[in-house]
Amino acid sequence: MINFKQEQLIEEVLNYVKQKFPEIRLLNVTESPEDPESLWIRVTSPEDEDRRAELISYSCNKTMDILTDYGYHILVMPLPEPAESFVRTAGPTFRIALNRKSEF
Repeated sequence: MINFKQEQLIEEVLNYVKQKFPEIRLLNVTESPEDPESLWIRVTSPEDEDRRAELISYSCNKTMDILTDYGYHILVMPLPEPAESFVRTAGPTFRIALNRKSEF
C-alpha cells in the first residue's frame, strides 16, 4: 500500500519528468515483483530509443535523491506501445490521487 508521502513523491517525480518529456503519460504505479518495497511508475515510452534512454537517466536523478532523502526506492519504467495495453489490465496496481495541478 502506498502511503501519503509516497504519493507526494510519485507526483513530484512525474512532474519532474514531464517537464523534459511532455509526451509521456502515466500508465500506473505498482510494486516491483522482486521487492514490494520498491515502486515502479509505469509511463508510456518515447518512440525514439535514445530518448527513452535519456528519460531513464533523467528520472534516475530525481529518484536517487528520493532514495537518499526519504529511503523510498522508486523507478520510472517507460513501456513501449504494445506493452501499454497489457499493463492496463494486468497485475496489482495502486490508485493514487494526484494533485489537481498535475498534468497526469
